[in-house]
Amino acid sequence: MCEKSGNHFGKDVLQTEQTKNTDGNFDHVEISECRDTNTVCNTRLYRRRWLIVLLFSSYSLCNAFQWIQYGIINNIFMKFYNVSSFAIDWLSMIYMLTYIPFIFPVTWLLERKGLRVIALFAASINCVGTWIKVASVQPNLFWITMLGQFACSFAQVFILGMPSQVASVWFGSDEVSTACAIGVFGNQLGIAIGFLIPPILVPNVDDMNELAQHISIMFYITAAVASLIFLLVVFVFQEKPEIPPSLSQVALRDMPTTQYSYLASIARLFCNKPFILLLISYGLNVGCFYAVSTLLNRMIIEHYPGEEVNAGRIGLTLVIAGVVGSLLCGIWLDKTKTYKQTTLTVYLLSFVGMVIYAFTLNLGHLWVVFLTSGALGFFMTGYLPLGFEFAVELTYPESEGTSSGLLNCSAQMFGIAFTIIQGKIIDHFSTLAGNIFLCVFLFIGSIMTALIKSDLRRQKANSQPQTEVIADSSVHPQDGKSLKEVKM
Repeated sequence: MCEKSGNHFGKDVLQTEQTKNTDGNFDHVEISECRDTNTVCNTRLYRRRWLIVLLFSSYSLCNAFQWIQYGIINNIFMKFYNVSSFAIDWLSMIYMLTYIPFIFPVTWLLERKGLRVIALFAASINCVGTWIKVASVQPNLFWITMLGQFACSFAQVFILGMPSQVASVWFGSDEVSTACAIGVFGNQLGIAIGFLIPPILVPNVDDMNELAQHISIMFYITAAVASLIFLLVVFVFQEKPEIPPSLSQVALRDMPTTQYSYLASIARLFCNKPFILLLISYGLNVGCFYAVSTLLNRMIIEHYPGEEVNAGRIGLTLVIAGVVGSLLCGIWLDKTKTYKQTTLTVYLLSFVGMVIYAFTLNLGHLWVVFLTSGALGFFMTGYLPLGFEFAVELTYPESEGTSSGLLNCSAQMFGIAFTIIQGKIIDHFSTLAGNIFLCVFLFIGSIMTALIKSDLRRQKANSQPQTEVIADSSVHPQDGKSLKEVKM
């Protein structure tokens, strides 16, 4: 326990010891969250938390890879399956469409059954989808590959909104933003690999038998990785730490089940004006990212014919820069807690990056496209964990899974609309006109972000005495499972 120490007067005390976890194994824990040296704490940071977030990132990576694996070689799959570019676009957009109707039952299931059940659903359904696609490598079996992609898109519903939930359940108040960024990192890295690997594994050849062999290799590799990750989730992924990591989680666990209503929680979120502004602005930003990612191959090939591999590398640059941006933003938030200022700054720079990308794409120099794509990705993709964490702050003590799920639902709806509309604009006008279309909505999103009132409720909960946190927790009930008595 955290106790008074004469050598650390006026400072937090941090000790490490071995405790037996719920699986019967010994696990190292770090005891933290002391407010002063006269306080005895009941919050702990388990070292296993890093394994949990990395495992989550792994199955998120595998699923995100499949979102873009068709779109980045759009012209090759058009030739193989003898379908239109719009049909191939739907292999990406189905991820967005599936999310919208299923996110509400999935977040309800999260509230009732917890993270482990959600993780098992995600990994198992994703694994099934990969094996269905293995059976689709024939030119007349486009519907089979669509079925497999639908299964993977359904698995994504159990993944996309979970980073902030995993971070809050397992990590302390001074590291939740970094942990959320690591959770988002898996999704971003999967997209990056999805940009890079398919153009290498599936070259643009004319022999249909040879092309089928290349596609089959890609699908088998994906299925093998998904199967391994599923086994790891079954045997390793844990529901939650025995002792909560932060005072806000102590309060949430102390709330009785009878006081919680999922529908009432949704209603409160839709009455929260700052959250509604964030909901729309987040959807605009991430929807633009989805459109750019889905249509990237078409935009690059139009100006640089035969550059499928470089189109993938440009996509890789876009996302890797975003990974760096996400991690840096997460660390910055944990250090400064400047949620609105950081979110608004990154949003404005996303708009500037999109304008520069739009007006330099047709200059005829690939190195310029690499440079502008990196700048765009750093801010646009780096915005993802900022939106999640800002939403959690604005909506505490509502469930992180519910607020994140609504943000992603908004992003999917805008993503479908932007992808279809931008695709039509590119077909009938030009890529410049299509990108200017996105710039307009990023500018609108920047204005909406500036109007958000910064009410950091979770930070207030973590900064007040523990008895006050528990007393206040009855206002908006959450978890429903009580703890042992908390000592002060």
